[in-house]
Amino acid sequence: MKLEGIIAYPITPFKAETQALDLEALSITLNNLLEHGCDAIAPLGSAGESAYLSWPEWQQVAQKSIEVVNHRVPVVLGISELTTAMAIQKAKKAEELGADVIMVIPVSYWKLTDQEIYDYYQQIAAATSLPIMVYNNPATSGVDMSPELISKMFNEIEQICMVKDSTGDIQRMHKFYELTQGQLPFYNGCNPLALEAFCAGASGWCTVAPNLLGTLPKQLYQAAKNADLALAQTLFYKQLPLLRFIVQGGLPKTIKAGLNELGFCVGDPRKPLHKANPAEVTQLKSLMQLALAT
Repeated sequence: MKLEGIIAYPITPFKAETQALDLEALSITLNNLLEHGCDAIAPLGSAGESAYLSWPEWQQVAQKSIEVVNHRVPVVLGISELTTAMAIQKAKKAEELGADVIMVIPVSYWKLTDQEIYDYYQQIAAATSLPIMVYNNPATSGVDMSPELISKMFNEIEQICMVKDSTGDIQRMHKFYELTQGQLPFYNGCNPLALEAFCAGASGWCTVAPNLLGTLPKQLYQAAKNADLALAQTLFYKQLPLLRFIVQGGLPKTIKAGLNELGFCVGDPRKPLHKANPAEVTQLKSLMQLALAT
C-alpha cells in the first residue's frame, strides 16, 4: 500500500471534569477531518496523546476510529512502545480491529543500537501482515534512525513500505530518495517543512493542521501535485505562522485549544500536560483567523 496526500492526525478528546475518554467527541472530530478531504486518518500519534493512554483506552480509541472512518479512507494506527512485546500486542490488535497500516516508532529510555532498532521492527513485522510506516521523531521518542538504517529495513523487511520523518531536515528526504533510487515513499511529519517536502517528492504530509485549517493543507498538496509552485507558495505562507505556533506550543495543547474555540468541546490534554493559557488562546485565535482569511 502507498498512501498519498494529507494524512490527518486526530486528537484524543477527554471529558472536561474526569479526563475520561470522550468517544462521541472523537467521532465528531474524525468526521470533521474527513469532510476536509483528508486522504488518510492516523489516530494514536503524539497529537493523540497515545503515551498517556492505558491499554484499554488505546484499544477503545483504535476501535472507535476504525468504526467511524468505515473504509472511507485508510486508517493508520500509531504504535509507540518501549518494549517489543507491547508493540507486537498493539500490532496484532490493530490488525484484528481492521486497521490498514501501522505507524511504528520505537521509544527509548536506554539508547538503542541500530541492531536493536532493526530487531524491534523485524519482530513486529513477523507478528502481523499489516504494512508498516517507520516513524522517525527523535524529539519525542529519544531515538534517531539514520536514513541508511531506514533504507536497509525497507529493503530487507517486507512489510516496511514507507517512512514518516519529523526531524525537519530536508536532507533526510533527499537521502531516502538517493539510497532507494526513489523506491521508498517518504512523508513529511514536520509541519513548517511542508512546502519543501512536497518539492522534494514527499508522497504526503502527516499533519494535525486540518483540525484547525480545514481544507488548506489539502489545497497545498493539490497545488504541489499540479506543479503550481506559485499557488503552493501562497497557500503555504498563509499557514506557516500557525504551523510554527502549534509545533512550538505542543500539539495536544494547541490543537485542543483551537478545536475548543471552534466549538468542538474536546477537553484539555491529560495531566501532566497543561492546557493553553489565555494569552496562548488569544494568539492562536488570531493566527487561525489570519490563515483562514480569504
